[in-house]
Amino acid sequence: MQQINAEGAPKALGPYVSAIRTGNLLFCSGQTGINPDTNRVEAETVEGQTKQVMQNLKAVLGDQGLEMSNIVKCNVYLSDMSNFEKMNTVYGKMLEGHKPARTTVAVAGLPLNALVEIECIAEFP
Repeated sequence: MQQINAEGAPKALGPYVSAIRTGNLLFCSGQTGINPDTNRVEAETVEGQTKQVMQNLKAVLGDQGLEMSNIVKCNVYLSDMSNFEKMNTVYGKMLEGHKPARTTVAVAGLPLNALVEIECIAEFP
């Protein structure tokens, strides 16, 4: 098992790493809309936060030589299910036609009052 602290992704807010590689799988920790340059959630809309989340996941994957098309499963956590359609539109655009398996749930709250958090599992070729 290999711990990954990805370049270009936000620093962990606690005792965890950006991802763990085990075998041919990469388990990416949940990403919120934290801008890695400022370590703050700057976007106020779910669309802006979802775009930043996906950019953060792309940075974690890219650090390991993977692309969004290597994602096999995502879990999406929304602070309010009424944001589902807006999140879904940005999520779909950022995946550029790739459609991994996915679960989406509403939660009572997210770190830094984020509106969305997404984690994923990717596969190495």
